[in-house]
Amino acid sequence: MLPKRLTDRQLTSELAALAAWTRDGDAIVRHLTFADFPAAFGFMSSVAIVAEKLNHHPEWFNVYNRVEIRLTTHDVDGLSGSDISLAKRIDDLAAGALT
Repeated sequence: MLPKRLTDRQLTSELAALAAWTRDGDAIVRHLTFADFPAAFGFMSSVAIVAEKLNHHPEWFNVYNRVEIRLTTHDVDGLSGSDISLAKRIDDLAAGALT
């Protein structure tokens, strides 16, 4: 079953609880900075395990200690509850990993 695209009202409500994320068109984005490359890569590995379990995978970019994560649901051409769920899990993982 495909996820449903969130309405602007639903998205506004959900984003209120995701302070570290910003909306960028049909995606939400978070920038993170870690102590070094191993910490950034370790974090990405932890996110990859969660993403696989949720069957929802991020678009991301890594340079040394910086990670940019972009979440969108391509199947609905926008944001869905899957993006919000993964963002919350990413926030939980980041809480223990950031410098």
